[in-house]
Amino acid sequence: MIERINPFQHGAFGYYSQGVKIDLGPKTMILVAGQIALNNDGTPVAPGDFTAQTRFVFNRIEQVLAASKASIDDVVQARFYITDVSKYGEVSAVRNEYFATARPASVMVEISNTVAAGCDVEIEVMAIIDNA
Repeated sequence: MIERINPFQHGAFGYYSQGVKIDLGPKTMILVAGQIALNNDGTPVAPGDFTAQTRFVFNRIEQVLAASKASIDDVVQARFYITDVSKYGEVSAVRNEYFATARPASVMVEISNTVAAGCDVEIEVMAIIDNA
């Protein structure tokens, strides 16, 4: 069974699911779509502030995971896309706070832009939970 999880309103970027739950029998996989630091009104959160944007994005990820009956500690893989690799330390410091327990397999790459101007950090994750 596949369930779409959408705790936030859809923005101007088209129709997609913010999260997808996939029943794998004894486990459920949750895929959280790339989240950016964008307010519901379409304005970027703290342009140029990689720490604030990373915190905002993690908050969004936690909300999608909670709506999926999972938590940040269930994350097994994370992908980070940042527009300035020299900000790695700032993003990584926040990452380490949130993933102190989970320690997922991760990648962080520099990109030229995200889909929204002023949003410098995008993160997507995969979580695995046990089925009851």
